[in-house]
Amino acid sequence: MILGYNTNGLAHHDLLDAVRLLAEIGYRSVAITIDHNALSPRSSNSPKQRVRLRRLLERLGMHSAIETGARYLLDPRRKHEPTLLSPTAAERARRLEFYRYAIDCAAELQSHCVSLFSGVWHQPLAEADAMQLLADGLAQVLQYAASRNVTVGLEPEPGMFIDTVARFMQLHQRLGDQGLWLTLDIGHVHCLGEGPIHEVISCTASLLVNVHLEDMRAGVHEHLMFGEGEIDFRAVFGALQAAAYTGPIHVELSRHSHQAPEAARKAMAFLQPIIAQLAAGGPQPTTGG
Repeated sequence: MILGYNTNGLAHHDLLDAVRLLAEIGYRSVAITIDHNALSPRSSNSPKQRVRLRRLLERLGMHSAIETGARYLLDPRRKHEPTLLSPTAAERARRLEFYRYAIDCAAELQSHCVSLFSGVWHQPLAEADAMQLLADGLAQVLQYAASRNVTVGLEPEPGMFIDTVARFMQLHQRLGDQGLWLTLDIGHVHCLGEGPIHEVISCTASLLVNVHLEDMRAGVHEHLMFGEGEIDFRAVFGALQAAAYTGPIHVELSRHSHQAPEAARKAMAFLQPIIAQLAAGGPQPTTGG
């Protein structure tokens, strides 16, 4: 397991400064959320930024993942829009173009994966039609990703069409063997009450490519600092270890950018003892969670 941090929790930092800060704290991976100041497809500076970023990641020995969940990157008026479920073909094509760009970034940076989401289900599109529309769009994404040797993980997101792991599995079955993996957000599983988190991890172990981590309360989609919610992180890391998961685990405190350095340090101080104890095979720490 490789502990990392998502740059959507450092929204007020220069991207390269954010990576340096995370490395100083002890994180070994960075989930880079493409945004206005981070690898933006709208910026003429993006190619140079990618070159500098790759050199920095190599120098620091940092892993990376590419995240595509910026709120208002493609549309300044509608959060997370357009998507592969948008009403018009032109809107869906715009999202598809963005995903191809994200895949290109991942290929250049040699990132572990690209994470994406389904989008909101727009009525009056029937549910079966929405699932097919999403599957058709993802098939194009996955084909392009395969051509660039990039892995893609879809994250179930509360409020979106694919909101639960169960819905993800329906989509995965429809797509068949096209190479779709799972980005699992532990807080989302708890928020939506999908069952014991350790069981969800065990059942999806063969599909896990990326894990997002934060504390959360049942029924409330709010990313909280560790210890402020209800999740037992000793059980979470124990389940990941039992599942032989060796990929990245990215802290996602997307509402803590105003205190990013302190939040990143506090998260590390909470999580590192749990990871160290499990790695050593010793007794579980007494840190609350």
